[in-house]
Amino acid sequence: MAALASSKVVVAPSRAIPSSRRSSRRPCSSSRVQQRPACVAEVSVRDAAAVTKKPTFDFKMYMAERAQVIDAALDRSVPLQYPEIINEAMRYSLLAGGKRVRPALCLAACELVGGTIEQAMPTACSLEMIHTMSLIHDDLPSMDNDDFRRGKPTCHKVYGEEIAILAGDALLSLSFEYIARETKGVDPARVLQVIVEVGKAVGSEGLVAGQVVDIKSEGAGTSVGIETLQYIHEHKTAALLEAAVVSGAILGGASQVDIDRLRKYSRSIGLAFQVVDDILDITATTEELGKTAGKDLASAKTTYPSLVGLERSREIADELIEEAKSMLATYDPAKAAPLYALAEYIRSRKN
Repeated sequence: MAALASSKVVVAPSRAIPSSRRSSRRPCSSSRVQQRPACVAEVSVRDAAAVTKKPTFDFKMYMAERAQVIDAALDRSVPLQYPEIINEAMRYSLLAGGKRVRPALCLAACELVGGTIEQAMPTACSLEMIHTMSLIHDDLPSMDNDDFRRGKPTCHKVYGEEIAILAGDALLSLSFEYIARETKGVDPARVLQVIVEVGKAVGSEGLVAGQVVDIKSEGAGTSVGIETLQYIHEHKTAALLEAAVVSGAILGGASQVDIDRLRKYSRSIGLAFQVVDDILDITATTEELGKTAGKDLASAKTTYPSLVGLERSREIADELIEEAKSMLATYDPAKAAPLYALAEYIRSRKN
């Protein structure tokens, strides 16, 4: 988890001390004030310290702990069985590391609205299966033709193209089965709602749509335009991040108001995630990224830096993150801390 930006994140502005606490303090009498003029000053200093003390959140520790729990659940989700080679290929890519941002978002959203990790974990695993499928297929010679992913040879380099394609297909199929079979303690209607949400995020209205427009736009450079680029990013990347947050909220019993608010949060961080990805492709090294750097530039792929420049791209990412964080203002700061911190991480990530 060396890539995580900061271990201490301020999660919310300080709050004033409730009037009940102020009124319960023994007042200084007039005689005491005359005898000890420092009394008022002492109270003021103490109040100021309480008001200005800002809660912090250890994001690095949080993500390390969540990754450990998520990795253990993913390990159980794909047991080795005949024919072993397909399960080995699935496990090779699924358990190859990664930041586990999507499952972490799912779990955090569920807990934010009063749900539990147990209720959301099957869906969290499902989302990582889908994300892994998209990476396996993305790396194929017919797509992005990448030899490395997460610092390791890509699935098709280890198992061949045929098995890599089938491993991705198997993970996609398993993802929906896993939500339906393993989700416990949740109203079946909500489980069905999650399956619809995730399915839409992956198919011709989501990830696939974004990938198609991306392929058709390759080599077009700046002629693509900002609206088309935003469509690509919103569907290819943001859709699955949105599904992660919204699914977690649904499983936790969120109201429609909460779902709508968290959908706006997730759309903003999802688009910001890809804007930052565009920036990193030209500013980071292959070693830092764990995949080939500079491929967007080499293939004349349209990116935010190619259209609006590097500095404006950074400003857009900042604006999106601030929009996302504003959607969390009505929640308990302690419960919303992981989502605040995940937004900040997306802004400052290095790979």
